[in-house]
Amino acid sequence: MNNSQPLLALVVPCYNEQEVILESLSALRALLKTMMSQKQISSNSYIVLVDDGSTDNTYSLLQTRRDKNTRIIKLAHNVGHQAALLAGLHYVTDKVDCCISIDADLQDDIEVMSEMVRHFCNGKQIVYGVRSNRDSDTLFKKGTASLFYQLMQQMGVPIIDNHADFRLVSNTVLKEFSKYKEVNLFLRGIFPQMGYPSSSVTYSRKKRNGGESKYPLWKMMKLAANGITSFTNYPLKIITNVGMIVFAGSLLAALWVVYVVIADKNVPGWASITLPIYFLGGIQLLSLGIIGEYISRIYLETKQRPFYHIEEIVE
Repeated sequence: MNNSQPLLALVVPCYNEQEVILESLSALRALLKTMMSQKQISSNSYIVLVDDGSTDNTYSLLQTRRDKNTRIIKLAHNVGHQAALLAGLHYVTDKVDCCISIDADLQDDIEVMSEMVRHFCNGKQIVYGVRSNRDSDTLFKKGTASLFYQLMQQMGVPIIDNHADFRLVSNTVLKEFSKYKEVNLFLRGIFPQMGYPSSSVTYSRKKRNGGESKYPLWKMMKLAANGITSFTNYPLKIITNVGMIVFAGSLLAALWVVYVVIADKNVPGWASITLPIYFLGGIQLLSLGIIGEYISRIYLETKQRPFYHIEEIVE
């Protein structure tokens, strides 16, 4: 394949995007046409739209607008953003020089794709799209996002600040990525961990033109938990350390009890009994919950079920 005019695929997961999908598809096609005319990419480059079991008219709308530079993958049921993106990445492996993944709402700036391709032609195997600011987010979303990235990095998870799933990856990376079989996917951590030459481009994220976010707070929390448990056993170490601290505190408390008995300073009271019980009970339940999260992920990994089921591919 020719890196001077690389064959590029745009991988776009879609779930209930009927309000924006036609506008997004038109914008992506116009961009591809411009990049082709400027000899930045091969004229055979194309868009892969992965319908993640949409329950609205997304798939039927896509069918009415398909052309020779568009592929549509319809999944049999909703499997989630990461697995739908995975289906697209698997599809383009060994068919392109590189691919760029982007969400269907196009809040990420498609104009930086040309810069991503230039980085690839200069030898970079992964190019991350990184937000330069979070002005389009609410104050709450800014705070939780900042906490998310800080928490991940503190626990040793390889993650790029303010980067989601807007990235370019080469076919070399795609082939190596196909070796990953783990069920608990956290793509934002897997690609940085692979260690290939990488760079980043910055952009300002836009507001959503229609529809609703597919990553509300509870999904972000689930994604964070998945990332932590997939890449580090740090929470288990915290449990061990807390246990040691509580044990040491118990020894000190025992010495204090001996002292007050000998000194005849014992004062009866419910607080000295109930508070330690609630405290230790809370720690035990929290510890069991964290251990349970790891066990549940081991359970899912051992079943080795497929990530997705493809109902139809329209080429």
